Amino acid sequence: MRRYGPAVLLALVGAAILRVSLFSELYLRYVQAGLRPYLVVSGVALVLLGVVVGVVARAAGEHDGHEESDESEERGGHEEERDGHTHGPAGPRVAWLLALPALALLLFPPPALGSYSAEREAAQRTARGVGGFPALPSGNPLDLTLGEFGSRAVYDSSRSLEGRTVRLTGFVTRGDDGTWYVTRLLVSCCAADATSGKAEVRGADAPPVDTWVTVTGTWHPRGELGSAAAWPPVLDVTSVRRVPPPGNPYEKR
Repeated sequence: MRRYGPAVLLALVGAAILRVSLFSELYLRYVQAGLRPYLVVSGVALVLLGVVVGVVARAAGEHDGHEESDESEERGGHEEERDGHTHGPAGPRVAWLLALPALALLLFPPPALGSYSAEREAAQRTARGVGGFPALPSGNPLDLTLGEFGSRAVYDSSRSLEGRTVRLTGFVTRGDDGTWYVTRLLVSCCAADATSGKAEVRGADAPPVDTWVTVTGTWHPRGELGSAAAWPPVLDVTSVRRVPPPGNPYEKR
């Protein structure tokens, strides 16, 4: 069976990729939606390669079986004993442990990044410079991403958020002092480049950490624009509503 090890590993990895990209939307926990076709193609290619490797290994095994004789096998076994070397099945069996990560991904895909990843990013950010932003649409409440809300709150010289009621959706994180935030992870390509966008919530009790919520309220200005004191932005909330996690937990940066 050990000759089929590489084929099984390739097939398992390919099947795991197809499981999260073709047969579900779990891939959104790791990469942006636009990368789905590449994942599907990669998964199919790995499964097919595993099949090819398995067929080649079987053909090679049958060929070797015809050439070897019982006498040569017995002689080879005696020579190994005289040399003091044993090549039992323990080595190949241990090698099969390499299949466990692929099998785990196939059966138990890891969750999306959450509060732990968001809290690893330093709260202070280097000022990017203030400036103007495009006009916001009319109407209240105004649905904004955490990324846009944070950018306008910290860097918008026209103060376009003043007097507007905004609605933000994200998961709950907490600071060491008991302050809580509505948070979202922002990605450019995949989860490996994720950064956090968040808003401090005032005026309501905090739900449990990692709970997804939609909060509605008004921007509470603080600090000088573009300064570290202006981050993270503050929202005086009028309502906090628990919501199910979205299919895509990340925002496009």
